[in-house]
Amino acid sequence: MSVKNFSEISPKIFALSEKCMQNGAIDKTLYEKHHVNRGLRDLNGKGVVTGLTEISTINSSKTVDGKSVPCLGELYYRGIDINDIVEGFLKDGRFGFEETVYLLLFSELPDSTELEEFNRLLANSRMLPHNFVRDVVMRAPNKDIMNSLARSVLTLYSYDKNANDLSIPNVLRQSVQLIANFPQLMVYAYQVYNHYVMKQGLYIHHPDNNLSTAENILLLLRPDQVYSRAEAMLLDMALVLH
Repeated sequence: MSVKNFSEISPKIFALSEKCMQNGAIDKTLYEKHHVNRGLRDLNGKGVVTGLTEISTINSSKTVDGKSVPCLGELYYRGIDINDIVEGFLKDGRFGFEETVYLLLFSELPDSTELEEFNRLLANSRMLPHNFVRDVVMRAPNKDIMNSLARSVLTLYSYDKNANDLSIPNVLRQSVQLIANFPQLMVYAYQVYNHYVMKQGLYIHHPDNNLSTAENILLLLRPDQVYSRAEAMLLDMALVLH
């Protein structure tokens, strides 16, 4: 992919960025109510709350008879119980990671048309810059996959003409590209480690734009590209939760 295309903000990204701004605003009075400071410490040198979010909530305790007691734990994405989210896509036998990403980004679950368009946007964003795998991922392989991922993300900066543009449309464009590219960066880093460090075979497969994120991870990971539906569904569930 050329630098120009890699940095381009598509009309679809612009439209979705409007949804981000409409649904993602936080009431400014909440900063005063919850004593949210801009720095990391207050005047007494103590740690402070540094931000507000409506993206996710974890409840690890409940109030019983005026006392806080531990509970099994509750996870909410954008105010929706994770159990309800999972039940929704499992009931229909579909993969849930992509619609969960949509929910986290835009504060609402997509309808079937919106989900189809978002899946297509992710698919069109899966292509890495030309020779990136050869010149970056395969260079200086090591057993720390997180290190390899960090190096790849930092290097992508050099391919992005608008890397420092902090506007919502551009940050959303970058976010979508990273979400789409992480499966490749992750699996390719493992394949390179497996080959150069562990002295095994080297398999660099191309993603399939007709498959889900979970399916593509397994497709890229397996030497024969074979996986079961159950494996993909289980991996999809792990992606949703983690």
